[in-house]
Amino acid sequence: MRICVFCGSSDGRNGSYLEIAGRFGTLLAEKNIGVVYGGASIGLMGAVADAAITAGGEVIGVIPKALADVEVAHATLSDLRIVGTMHERKALMASLSDAFVALPGGIGTLEEIFEVWTWAQLGVHPKPCALLNVEGFYDKLVEFLNMVRDEKFLRPMHRDMLIVEQDPEVLLSAFETYVPPRTAKWITQDTL
Repeated sequence: MRICVFCGSSDGRNGSYLEIAGRFGTLLAEKNIGVVYGGASIGLMGAVADAAITAGGEVIGVIPKALADVEVAHATLSDLRIVGTMHERKALMASLSDAFVALPGGIGTLEEIFEVWTWAQLGVHPKPCALLNVEGFYDKLVEFLNMVRDEKFLRPMHRDMLIVEQDPEVLLSAFETYVPPRTAKWITQDTL
């Protein structure tokens, strides 16, 4: 099994973000779960990769050539795949992964998790998607998503597809028991 980890290329201001990224990388390696990530050596991305490598885990980095050229690419990965565009990066990361999780990060992290969650909602893939809600980082986003559901722009079953957990072990357990909804997104208005 491989989990795609989306997260920041910076450390963030709260040291616990960096600490949990390292713990998560170690945990994945200890459970023999491969890591697929954006290929950078910096920030939370680098912390996840470094920890997984140190613990003997499989780590696959995927980075566009333009970013690799400015020396952001992780130099010690045994499997670094350089692609042409961000679109190619996301498609390859998705095809290599069995599940997706977002740790704290910026708009790139949000865009990545929202895209794969949208694909799951549309039935493009059956893979679980999650937020690792470190120190309440995603609390306000979850509150907003619940409001979107309440305003009937998101069906409850599709909102529930996005797993939100604070504890990495609980998150991995939720991945193991995940069953995607069997109802298609495109339904009649009266079923909302």
